[in-house]
Amino acid sequence: MPHPRSLLLPTPAQCGEMDRLAYKAVPIATLMDRAGWAVARAIRLHFTPCRVLVLCGPGNNGGDGYVAARYLAQMGWPVAVAALAEPRSDSDAAKAAALFKGPRVPFSPKEAARADLVVDAIFGAGLSRAPEENVVSVLKAAQRVVAIDMPTGIDGATGAILGDAPDCELTVTFVRPKPGHKLLPGSAKLGDFVCADIGEPQDILDQLGIQTWHNEPGLWHIPPMTPESYKYSRGVVSICAGGSMPGAARLSAAGARASGAGLVRISTGENAPAFRLGAPGLIVDDGELANLLQDERRKVWICGPGLTPDEAAETLPILLKAERIVLADAGALTWGAENSERLKGVAAITPHIGEFSRLFGKPGEDRLSAAREAARKINAVVVMKGADTIIAAPDGRAAINDHASPALATAGSGDTLTGVIGTMLAAGMPVWEACCAGVWLHGEAGLRAGDWPIAEDLDAHLGAARTKAIELGL
Repeated sequence: MPHPRSLLLPTPAQCGEMDRLAYKAVPIATLMDRAGWAVARAIRLHFTPCRVLVLCGPGNNGGDGYVAARYLAQMGWPVAVAALAEPRSDSDAAKAAALFKGPRVPFSPKEAARADLVVDAIFGAGLSRAPEENVVSVLKAAQRVVAIDMPTGIDGATGAILGDAPDCELTVTFVRPKPGHKLLPGSAKLGDFVCADIGEPQDILDQLGIQTWHNEPGLWHIPPMTPESYKYSRGVVSICAGGSMPGAARLSAAGARASGAGLVRISTGENAPAFRLGAPGLIVDDGELANLLQDERRKVWICGPGLTPDEAAETLPILLKAERIVLADAGALTWGAENSERLKGVAAITPHIGEFSRLFGKPGEDRLSAAREAARKINAVVVMKGADTIIAAPDGRAAINDHASPALATAGSGDTLTGVIGTMLAAGMPVWEACCAGVWLHGEAGLRAGDWPIAEDLDAHLGAARTKAIELGL
């Protein structure tokens, strides 16, 4: 099923191209008028009438600001405009500026401090350099800030903060969010977020080659259970366990079982006694791994949770030689950090930022590009875990997941995630979609688990999370 357009996250450059194509069907002045009206309407809905100062840059973002100022004034709000620089004389922004008949004041910290509400219409999402000090000082003087498109100082493509950026109470963008609206640290600066439809032709999105999505149901679909379903059709998840940290493999197994796997088995080798008294529905295998791989129904294997690097070095090559679908984490990533080529052949990896840095180098401010490059390098899906998780595929597709809770930052939570992703893989989902679904389900379980869960608490909420995902994805 094609990905729904509502989830697309075009970069600022793609938005510029989208605007250029849209102008052929809808005049830029019309789109600017609709954008300014959307801002004025959002402000009216979020705030009571107060003294407003609109800070306008010289480009189209500033043009949106002049329109918003005009509409707010027509609503009876006291509004003034301060221009960083005047728009080009023959531009649509200049025409919008000419239609605003209210007061003009200096672009200064003093004027910003006098206003009850400051509207940031200076640069928008396309800014890729740190704003100048005079701009920063004016925004710092503001009591409350509303941003048009993107707060000044945030890179719309990466979410990076370029020097400084205001903490906004409201941000209004148009058509579709940009990646920077969903990526930290910039996303934390937005305040309430509104994405307004201004009537750009929707078929233009198909022409842009957008490969970034917001992760949510509808981007992927979990295979439903039917009256004909049985444990092997729902899928078998196999987990390689070590002796020194048996709890990690147990958490992974519990995540797999609670999220709907038909059968979960742990391969323990000589460490079987540490697992025998586990959950009664969990099968413990103490045979040789090579022999266990003779069972063709065991297509999906998790390698890493609870394994030492030496144990991973013994296990992972055997799984890859058997051409199984392998999800690598923890100990397998530590072993792979010595040479990332060791991970070639796995289907997906789930590193946190520290593990990612040891494997591929620090990602820097553009984590989205770093995740994509890592996925290409090892030809596997990369799940870069964090408060906002990036799921990147070798073909360039990427999804940003902000559906999660800070409470997931607890030991063992990542092990549970591997089990959930393993279940999605075992159910027959393609690798990238399975990882996207697993991350969302894990996040939903974390949201349901309350403020202070431990990893063991997540299992109780995975079934409800799966039900919600199916309902939302219809």
